[in-house]
Amino acid sequence: MQRIGVFVCHCGSNIAATVDVKKVVELAAKEPGVVHAEDYQYMCSEAGQAKIQDAIREKNLTGVVVCSCSPRMHEATFRKAAEKAGLNPYMVEIANIREHCSWIHKDMEEATKKAVILARAAIAKVNLNTPLQPGESRVTKRALVIGGGIAGIQTALDIADAGYEVDIVEKTPSIGGRMSQLDKTFPTLDCSACILTPKMVEAASHEKIKIYTYSEVEKVSGFVGDFTVDIRKKARSVNMDKCTGCGVCQEKCPSKKIPNEFNRGLNNRSAIYTPFAQAIPNVPVIDREHCKKFQTGKCGVCAKVCQAGAIEYDQQDEIVTEKYGAIVVATGFDTIKLDKYDEYAYSQSKDVITSLELERIMNAAGPTKGHLERLSDGKAPKELVFIQCVGSRCSDDRGKPYCSKICCMYTAKHAMLIRDKYPDTNVTVFYIDVRTPGKNFDEFYRRAVEQYGVNYIKGQVGKVIPQPDGSLLVQGSDLLDNKQILKKADMVVLATAIEPNPDVRKIATMLTASIDTNNFLTEAHAKLRPVESPTAGIFLSGVCQGPKDIPETVAQAGAAAVKAIGLLARDKLTTNPCTAKSDELLCNGCSTCANVCPYGAISYEDKQVNDHGIRETRRVAVVNTALCQGCGACTVACPSGAMDLQGFSNRQIIAEVDAICR
Repeated sequence: MQRIGVFVCHCGSNIAATVDVKKVVELAAKEPGVVHAEDYQYMCSEAGQAKIQDAIREKNLTGVVVCSCSPRMHEATFRKAAEKAGLNPYMVEIANIREHCSWIHKDMEEATKKAVILARAAIAKVNLNTPLQPGESRVTKRALVIGGGIAGIQTALDIADAGYEVDIVEKTPSIGGRMSQLDKTFPTLDCSACILTPKMVEAASHEKIKIYTYSEVEKVSGFVGDFTVDIRKKARSVNMDKCTGCGVCQEKCPSKKIPNEFNRGLNNRSAIYTPFAQAIPNVPVIDREHCKKFQTGKCGVCAKVCQAGAIEYDQQDEIVTEKYGAIVVATGFDTIKLDKYDEYAYSQSKDVITSLELERIMNAAGPTKGHLERLSDGKAPKELVFIQCVGSRCSDDRGKPYCSKICCMYTAKHAMLIRDKYPDTNVTVFYIDVRTPGKNFDEFYRRAVEQYGVNYIKGQVGKVIPQPDGSLLVQGSDLLDNKQILKKADMVVLATAIEPNPDVRKIATMLTASIDTNNFLTEAHAKLRPVESPTAGIFLSGVCQGPKDIPETVAQAGAAAVKAIGLLARDKLTTNPCTAKSDELLCNGCSTCANVCPYGAISYEDKQVNDHGIRETRRVAVVNTALCQGCGACTVACPSGAMDLQGFSNRQIIAEVDAICR
């Protein structure tokens, strides 16, 4: 029988306000194996840890149960305290009576009853615990960054500057991401390309950085410190080593009616193209879906005019397999589709555009060469209306429930730039709330109103109606004056909600990373571990984790890099001893466990087995403890019950259930 000590934490008033701590101690002391029980105000404090250590030494405790907050918060704290007192750290169990009990109950009697049950279950488990010893695994000193936008570039540069090799995987033909599509940035109004391009060049020329553009992550296996990743390099049909980037092939290409994705479909590109002038690498790619050579077998103009002989129609996709110690996800964002917002006439009028399309129109390299003009007739608009929160803060299922965070600021930016360049153009903004919580942000918004005369109307737009004369009738409301408004406009700009890149769900599945209901990647802890995924070795950078502006994105990119560097700097990692173990007498060699193991930790060997005096050779499962991450999938799948998880054995779990049901 174990000698167990039970320690109940008040957590200030977090637990004690709802749970009768004294009663929990009194009832826990009567459980089998318990020889010591006490409570304390803050068990995680130095004084609280000292109480645990003193009890271990004085009462010769062989097991400890701490009734406190989530093990995600302080399990490591209590294990270290126990280890200092000479107790195996894996003989410590946490009963979560805060998140699982006090925070979700109002009635003290009900909460106390549940707290006693949780303590009882933990005690039952400790009675069956056995000391475990962690192992070690090596760390591959190389990082992978998925996504080549400003977040991915900054993360890669910071890791590379620390002396570690980094690979960037970007699915488009060039790095740069969404920031490369912007004209100016708030609140400084400096040129987006002017601050992004040097970063792109620095990443491309850095000796420690390797860039895979027009590539995607195909498969991820392994674990923290030792990931194996398959990268699919899609065929560009252009030899990157031979191409000089002269652009003749793009000029001569006869297929020039393909919507230009970089300009949000506002103009056309050729079948062989470079996304934008500052693209890195400055090597075109052939769009095989629209190329006449690939569709009909005829043409081949680009190969004929290429003096460098760089065109290679027979190029095939290539799978590159690399090992990494850490992976940083920086997959970025896109704007939502407006199919469900017909009331704004986006699909009916060319003069109803999104804010990102306006960015391209105002850019000197955009479809109109930087001139603000209506797409329907090329005329300069005199009345411009911005509609905020299109798809953001949405109460129905058409849009997103969250605030997209950047829209208020970039609308103020657009309004100021338009009023500055075209003083005769009137700008009206319909808004729900103006949210400007950032350094110099509110001052920026006030400038738009006070210095540039932008008309802000607090109210929502119900409908945009195209008129026979080509203008647009905006029907909205003014909540401050409590009246309906009918306003004629030449152009309407929709501040659409942003959402995670559509590929993020596939990436999250490969990485076994968590995502929330809006498909943003979930951090390990919202406050204390904001750039770490719950999956060890996976870090988050940029808008893939939640809406944020460029300064915030760069700051988080640096934080993610620091976390990755901290991992790569270690030669070895301590592995979790709670790994699977096969009972050779029960194993029938069916391979079910090996098939479900996501880490490839289970193999099969022919072994001599002594089954009740009968020696025979059997095919049995063998677990590689260095690879096993203790997920428990094999124990659930095993039909013969041969596979068990150390530290969470079937006997222990059943004992917990029995204790709860008593």
